[in-house]
This record gives sequence, structure tokens and C-alpha cells, in this order.
Amino acid sequence: MSRVILASQRAAPLPPDERRAALIESTLSLVLAHGPDVSTRQIAQAAGVAEGTIFRVFATKDELVNAAVASAFDLSPLLRDLAAIDRAAPLPVRLVAAVECLQQRTARVFRLMDTLGCHGVAKTARDRSDQGVLIGQALVDLIGPAADQLRCEPHEAARRLQLLAVAFSHPRFVGDDPLPPVEIVSTLLDGIRLHPGHDALHPDSTNGEHPC
Repeated sequence: MSRVILASQRAAPLPPDERRAALIESTLSLVLAHGPDVSTRQIAQAAGVAEGTIFRVFATKDELVNAAVASAFDLSPLLRDLAAIDRAAPLPVRLVAAVECLQQRTARVFRLMDTLGCHGVAKTARDRSDQGVLIGQALVDLIGPAADQLRCEPHEAARRLQLLAVAFSHPRFVGDDPLPPVEIVSTLLDGIRLHPGHDALHPDSTNGEHPC
């Protein structure tokens, strides 16, 4: 009877695509935290599956680790998130949302590079050398409707936003204290010189974070 009860409580198996994605996500988290020498036992525990399940999806542990590393460079989630930003929102609000997306990706990619070394991710990065262009175009699409508010073309505004987002978010430059997205956008749109209405992007400007 106890075996019947335990069997009935066992979670239903995931569809193959979801199982593969769960293994990749768990492996990436472990690689970011501990490096590539994680064990299949650790991966299985993190993913909540039996260790043998891994080898029904991936031929070897190295194949799984490589898939996890490649997933960190997959541009699809970022482009999807950028496309989902409300175009009807004011330009500063749209840009803050975009920088939040860019910061998450920047932190993950550079943590991975620090963990594996540039050589360890060189092929993956090389195979995706056009990613900057795709991100730039997504930002141009986001900025374009407000082109009449800018003194430079949307593509140049997008380029500057990317540069600022990376520079102010890169762990080697900022450590554990990246500039908040709202400050990055304020720097892009307004600079750091005090001017009337400078608190428009700072509803909580009295909290003392990153004062200018």
C-alpha cells in the first residue's frame, strides 16, 4: 500500500523539451556558481530528477555543460523581453525597462566569462558575433517612436544606451554595485548636470542611492 501511495505522489514527468530546458537552466546556475567541474549528481539534485535522466537527454556531461553555456548567449529571451515593452509608455519608462533586461544579460554573460575564462566561451561568442547588431535594432525599434525628442538618430541613441548599460553593469567595473537602470537612463537623456525637472525619473530621490 505504501508503494502505491508513494507512486501516486510522484510528480508527473516533464515533456522532453521542458526536461531539457530544466536541466540546462540548473546546469547554468551551477556553472555560474562553481565552474564547469560540477557533477551530474549535483545537476540532477538541482533539477529534481534522477541522475540517469540526464543521460537520456544528453550523451555526456560535457554536452550538457556546453548546452548550458550556449544558453547564456541565446539572444531569444532578451529580444522577446525587449519586444514586450509597452511602446505606449513614455520614453524614459521604456528605456528603464530595456536597461533592466540588458543588465540581467550583462551580469550573467560576464559572470560566465569570469568563471570559464575567455577561451572557454570564445567559440560560443564568435558564433554569435552579430548579437550586438540584433540588440541594437531591437533598441532602435523601442526608441524610434520618440525620435523627435532626441538630438541624435535612434540608432545612435541605441548605441549609447548599450554602451552605458554595459559599462555601468559590468562586474569588473562596478563590482556588486551596478548603477540602477533609472540612473543609466537619466545619464543618457539628461547627463549629470542639474536642471529643472531633474527629479522626473526619481520618484524616490530621497533614498540616498547613487546621489549626484
